[in-house]
Amino acid sequence: MTQVSRIEEIKTMLFQLPIEELITLIAEIEEKLETVRIMQLAETGFQEWNDPEEDIYND
Repeated sequence: MTQVSRIEEIKTMLFQLPIEELITLIAEIEEKLETVRIMQLAETGFQEWNDPEEDIYND
């Protein structure tokens, strides 16, 4: 199954949901995306802490 066919299958399932469930689902997806975006943005603030010399503590 290709990614395109999976997306079409998901869209078909979504369009069968009642509008109230779609609204709830959209809100949950937006919340997840916002969290991911914030985490990605936060990563840029910690680049100065990314010191390869400190990897010795991972052993």
